[in-house]
Amino acid sequence: MKVKAITTLLVGMLAFATACTPAHGAEQEKTLKTTAIVVVGAMGTPQYAAQFGEWARLWEKACSRGAARLVAIGLDKGAESDDRTILQETLAAESKEVSTALWLVLIGHGTFDGRTAKFNLRGPDVSADDLAEWLEPVLRPVAVINCASSSAPYLSKLSAPQRVVITATKSGFEHNYARFGQYFAGAIAEPEADLDKDGQTSLLEAFLTASGRVDEFYSAAGRLVTEHALLDDNGDRLGTRADWFRGIRPIQKAQDDAPLDGYRAHQFHLVRSEAERKMPPALRAQRDRLELEVMKLRDAKEDVSEDEYFSKLEALLYQITQIYEQSDQAGDDTG
Repeated sequence: MKVKAITTLLVGMLAFATACTPAHGAEQEKTLKTTAIVVVGAMGTPQYAAQFGEWARLWEKACSRGAARLVAIGLDKGAESDDRTILQETLAAESKEVSTALWLVLIGHGTFDGRTAKFNLRGPDVSADDLAEWLEPVLRPVAVINCASSSAPYLSKLSAPQRVVITATKSGFEHNYARFGQYFAGAIAEPEADLDKDGQTSLLEAFLTASGRVDEFYSAAGRLVTEHALLDDNGDRLGTRADWFRGIRPIQKAQDDAPLDGYRAHQFHLVRSEAERKMPPALRAQRDRLELEVMKLRDAKEDVSEDEYFSKLEALLYQITQIYEQSDQAGDDTG
């Protein structure tokens, strides 16, 4: 009976997910836009300038499609202030406690001297410690994607609750030019990267797709892989590689049974599906929190009795269904 009841709830959730929720949700999206800060660092050579410029243009297109507010740093010809100061001031001016996400994308070169990792900018560089300090007051959902070489130390410094941190390398000593940023920029709004076919590409799906394309590049070129991207979204400062996943599900567990990465990252979308765009942000945040509880419960299934598992699962799915009902009602009230 429990399986039948849960199946009924799931069918109801799918029905409500495709229901129409017009102006109310759209109006809130206008006032609570996702912000993407795309920083292009010191380019070095004309070849890198062309490549980094193209990656930035892909992010610009994705932001346009997703109706996100884009802030570009490092592409202007003559800045009155150095880019490090511009980035610091830009982050300081951002809203600290709203439900919409802040994305920070670093495109360029990085360095690591064995102690300190830095992202190369025009003028003074920005270190992992700098960004950790500047982001500390930000309590909204944050995604940091560092596409540079030697970027791994940023993960341990920036890892925190409500954050997804992605780095192009697994170590500060992976200092060769990283191609991860090219494939990530192409995947973030690409339908082919939508692995679960829900009409939108999540941050997790873009990470998995880009990582796979990096491996394909080195394999086709017959070269040793010199970059291994990491993702952290559970705040444990460890990170997970793409080969720990099958589809969008992690298939390996950490040695100390630490929470698995990937679930939160799968809730970050720069370009949302039509159904997601229609859901009011506050309800979406509640839904996301409950879905994370479902994932945690599923991971702990072996630790509880079957009756307890299905009882808790049914309660969570019922609450999620109620959220879809509220979203549908909000659309009816304003339609």
